[in-house]
Amino acid sequence: MTLAEQNGVNLFIPKVYDIVWSLIILAIIAVFFYKFFMPKFQAVFDERTAKIEGGIAKAEQAQKDANEAKAKYEAQLSQARVEAAKIRDDARAEASHIVADARSRAESEAAQITANAQRSLESQQQQAMVSLKGEVGALATALAGKILGAKLEDSAVQSSMIDSMINDLDAKK
Repeated sequence: MTLAEQNGVNLFIPKVYDIVWSLIILAIIAVFFYKFFMPKFQAVFDERTAKIEGGIAKAEQAQKDANEAKAKYEAQLSQARVEAAKIRDDARAEASHIVADARSRAESEAAQITANAQRSLESQQQQAMVSLKGEVGALATALAGKILGAKLEDSAVQSSMIDSMINDLDAKK
């Protein structure tokens, strides 16, 4: 190797005093960094850690609140279903009661209408009988007068004759 080749390799190897001074400056920068920048970085890291932990705690609390709200909602929902079932049962019972009342009223009204119709029929029958008795009596008197050849003018005789004819008719029924 030549001298020039040795000097070329030595160019890349620093002198001892350069290495010492570089180590001293590196130590000063490391101390300065450790004293001033590390506490600030640590504070930022601690703050972020606190925010993350606070977020996790808030999320856990929100989850807990959501679970409680869900349980409360489900309890209210089941209670509402029970109340709805009770209301349906009450409505069915009331509906059957109303139907029974309406049926009994309809039956009583039908019985009353039937009774009124029966009374009306009996009344009309009585009127027809009275009218028939009068007409039959007049015809019977006229017929008896023609048969006997004289008029029956005595009202007592007419009345007794009409009554006996009607009684005969009633007896034949």
